[in-house]
Amino acid sequence: MKSKSGTIATQPTPGDTSWFVDARFGLFIHWGLYALPARHEWVMQRENMDPRTYRRYFDHFEPDRFQPEQWADEAAAAGMKYMVVTTKHHEGFCLWDSHYTRYKATEAPLCRRDLLTPIVEAFRARGLRIGLYHSLIDWHHPDFRIDDIHALRDDPKRAKMNEKRNQARYAEYLENQITELLTLYDPVDILWLDFSYPSARKGKQVFTGKGRNDWNSRRLYRRIRELAPNIILNDRLDMPDGFDVVTPEQFQPRTWMRHKEKPVVWEACQTLSGSWGYHRDEQTWKSPGQLIRMLVDTVSKGGNLLMNVGPTARGELDARAQAALRVYERWMQRHGRSIYGCTQAPANWTVPPDCRLTWNPGTHRVYLHVFAWPFLHVSLEGWKGRVAYAQFLHDGSEVLINREPLKPVMRDAGYGDQDLILELPVRQPDDQVPVIELFLAPAGT
Repeated sequence: MKSKSGTIATQPTPGDTSWFVDARFGLFIHWGLYALPARHEWVMQRENMDPRTYRRYFDHFEPDRFQPEQWADEAAAAGMKYMVVTTKHHEGFCLWDSHYTRYKATEAPLCRRDLLTPIVEAFRARGLRIGLYHSLIDWHHPDFRIDDIHALRDDPKRAKMNEKRNQARYAEYLENQITELLTLYDPVDILWLDFSYPSARKGKQVFTGKGRNDWNSRRLYRRIRELAPNIILNDRLDMPDGFDVVTPEQFQPRTWMRHKEKPVVWEACQTLSGSWGYHRDEQTWKSPGQLIRMLVDTVSKGGNLLMNVGPTARGELDARAQAALRVYERWMQRHGRSIYGCTQAPANWTVPPDCRLTWNPGTHRVYLHVFAWPFLHVSLEGWKGRVAYAQFLHDGSEVLINREPLKPVMRDAGYGDQDLILELPVRQPDDQVPVIELFLAPAGT
């Protein structure tokens, strides 16, 4: 496919990413047994728990406040256009009634029901596209060989336990479950597999991990494309090609993401706080301004933002997550036009300091997102004559363009005769990130 910018051609994708680069904003949902200890979704690994110890969370999982319709309502209100939910995380617990395991929600004694199906149905009913996350890793499965990030990595019986484990048999289990998911929930728009960590040698030390041979990735990839030719697949099967989307995690790229030096379709996956799963005591929740700036910054570089929530063990979004989603709701209600269908502006369009540009090539409108409010003027170097009209996006009020010849004092102060100078109110509009919508003149397109 070609990117929406019309100026940057991304590598062709086997799956259909045309809707994806228009949607730009999605909801990630991490939910599993790790919501009970509520101290990070990797708690099993971090605390070296064996499956018998971890079993207490299975026995006490009681999502009596589970209302996926409310999750879907809040995501839709926040302006999100798709969701990705964990079907199984690294702990191995499955949210749906899989035929290949008893370690699932329908067997948990205080749950006894399929949780994935009502989630999918609730989000579909609200018009959101559906994505399924499935962990390649499984610290519970008896055939998954113990490696250097396994929960039992430090167990003195590790080598003895591995004698009975058959990784090829686990790879078959993995393929069977993915086949089951793609069949039960067809059509699935996104398959988000996570993650590969190949074995490697560093000096005299050898790190034991897992990669494409351990997952039988090439066979698995063929199976996925056979079942769902148009599905969007991420980049974590440890294959040099054969994916649709590159997924930087927990950092903001500085530029449009590339693979083999070529621009690709990409999606930043981020958390509202420092954990993916529900973490009761985690305190690094992002500020409202930071949440909005991350979304804008991502789209300004041609990417999507997948923002995560971690529901509680009882099945609710806690007050902090709900407050963060309302931040997006308030801003997106009036500024969504600067996100949907938008992408990175052409490279030769200069950007003022402390600002980001997004561009909708279909409407020929440019959006100037002001991260730090200036005093009286903002200048776009070399833009003179390119813009026919400017307005604030939140209320449609005109932003005056200085069309008079520059006064000597302005020229002496660094403004140029070919600059587009916008005249701003002294006080910033009451928005986390104000947006100025620029209507390009015919010659400026």
